[in-house]
Amino acid sequence: MNPLAVLLLLFLSVPLVEIYLLIKVGGWIGAVPTVFMVVFTAVLGALLLRFQGFSTLQRLQLSMARGELPAVEMLEGVVLVISGVLLLTPGFFTDALGFLGLIPPLRQALIRAWIARQLGGGPPPGAGPAGGQPKGPVTLEGEYTRENDK
Repeated sequence: MNPLAVLLLLFLSVPLVEIYLLIKVGGWIGAVPTVFMVVFTAVLGALLLRFQGFSTLQRLQLSMARGELPAVEMLEGVVLVISGVLLLTPGFFTDALGFLGLIPPLRQALIRAWIARQLGGGPPPGAGPAGGQPKGPVTLEGEYTRENDK
């Protein structure tokens, strides 16, 4: 499906779902508790996001100090930003999606699956056979020619 069509569909359907859920929940518990819940989830999400963001930043710095590529940690930062935007958007559906992005094992599993898919279904970068370290040196074969500078 065309990415623009997907975005258009999301921009139309998500607000409709949010309005529907707000009306339903408001009918069950009342308007004031519904508004309180929406504000409470935004505040709680912001606090959790802050904590998780600092934790991810520390892991990123540790990876860089060890000389490793912090790909997962960088992508976790992207997921956390998206989760923060979803949590600050009023509504229950976006809050649910935002809170799912704040669950570290789920977030990391989704990122690792996305990385593996981008690499053609193979193991994550740096992983050798059965997900371990590569055994022995890796030799790349090729040819080159040197051209004179003119």
